[in-house]
Amino acid sequence: MPIISVRIDEELRRKMKKLGYINWSEFIRNAIREKIKEEERVRRIDRRRLVRAVATTDALRRRIEGWSSVEEIRRWRDRRR
Repeated sequence: MPIISVRIDEELRRKMKKLGYINWSEFIRNAIREKIKEEERVRRIDRRRLVRAVATTDALRRRIEGWSSVEEIRRWRDRRR
C-alpha cells in the first residue's frame, strides 16, 4: 500500500496523542474516501445539469421573425438615459 505524509502543527499532534485510541490512519483513509465519493457525486450532478442547460439554451435560441435581440437591448439601454 502506498504511503503519504501529512504535516500538522505540534498542538494538533498533542491533541491527537491524547486521543490515542483513535486509529488516525484509518480515519484519514475514510475521510479521503468520502471526499472522493462526494466529488464524484457532484461531478455527475453537474454534468447532468450542464446537459440539461445546453438543451434549454438550444431550445431558446430559435429565431423569431421580426424580432432582434440587438435592437431590443438597444431599446432598453436608450430607455435608461
